[in-house]
Amino acid sequence: MARKEIVVRALRTTQGEGLDVYAFFIQGADIVKVADISRVERDESDELKGFQRPEIRSHVKGIVDYLNQGNVLFPNAIILAMSPAIHFAAARGTKPTGDQGIAQAGTLTIPAYDEGQRVAWIVDGQQRSLALAQTERKGIPVPVIGFVSDSLEIQREQFILVNKAKPLPTRLINELLPETRGILLPRELSARKVPSEICNLLNRDPESPFYKLIKRISEKSSSTSVITDTAVITMIRNSMNNPLGALAPYKSSGRDGVDVEGMYHVLMTYWSAVRDVFPEAWGADPRRSRLMHSAGIEAMGVLMDRIYARLSGLGEDYKTVRRELEKMASACRWTKGTWESLGLGWNEIQNTHRDIRKLQDALVRAYTGTMKQ
Repeated sequence: MARKEIVVRALRTTQGEGLDVYAFFIQGADIVKVADISRVERDESDELKGFQRPEIRSHVKGIVDYLNQGNVLFPNAIILAMSPAIHFAAARGTKPTGDQGIAQAGTLTIPAYDEGQRVAWIVDGQQRSLALAQTERKGIPVPVIGFVSDSLEIQREQFILVNKAKPLPTRLINELLPETRGILLPRELSARKVPSEICNLLNRDPESPFYKLIKRISEKSSSTSVITDTAVITMIRNSMNNPLGALAPYKSSGRDGVDVEGMYHVLMTYWSAVRDVFPEAWGADPRRSRLMHSAGIEAMGVLMDRIYARLSGLGEDYKTVRRELEKMASACRWTKGTWESLGLGWNEIQNTHRDIRKLQDALVRAYTGTMKQ
């Protein structure tokens, strides 16, 4: 491991629960020498590692072209999460008259290790840092804000909050949220945390009908992953937010005000029954099965709410739920044929609000029709 150091003048202050925060300038090309770009991936034990988006090449190239123009202004700060391996030496001397004492000046020494073992991680500014490493003008002074923490939860929290107002992929936020346990997030993000956590459980539990079927942004393409996590999360959230939804009764009880286990049990029961009633359509590519399509998942979620509303207090075990599904199964056209009530071929259903609404109405009509027989 090559050992080098980059020494800069810096200001130190504290925020949060005594976390050191530094402000300094560094040559643009040196950022990637002291900081790794941590991308989202899962390790062999299926634990989520990292938090960055995949590199956006066209964006990086655009920044490089701008930097190569000559004397350009580049005041945008890079935000780093830094380990305690850095060293700060406060400057000696008398404080200036009127100094508010908010920050302390000094010298910051940052070890520069090999890639993958560096002492800092880029929380915000991944594309800019890559561009700064590639530009012809290596000595551009770039502002950096660095906070010291080895806690991956705190790093993820900052990544989400920093990128919240930017076009950060919804799927990436959804996957990171369950990993930020114990952190107070903005209300609109906290509301999304439970559906995402349940989505993770459904995809990682060998007993789940969704086991390894859900596409997560952190995972490489898999032949078994056919359902987008967005569809599953939307289905869960819709049921939670519907006053008559199957998951709604579990929002205000149990752990942290939400009974996650209760919700999980409902989803396991219902979707296991769906899998067994439609075995030829389950687990297939959405191009061959509209049940695995986002439209199918969301529409079947609405049917779940209707079935559980009818069964409330009458028994909601697997056999009962499966029996309810079997009553309307003959009306479904997941892999072939035409939906009679819609006049649409099975593969004409698209992931649009209009088609999803049509499909859920068709499913509910088919189910309610069985009650009149």
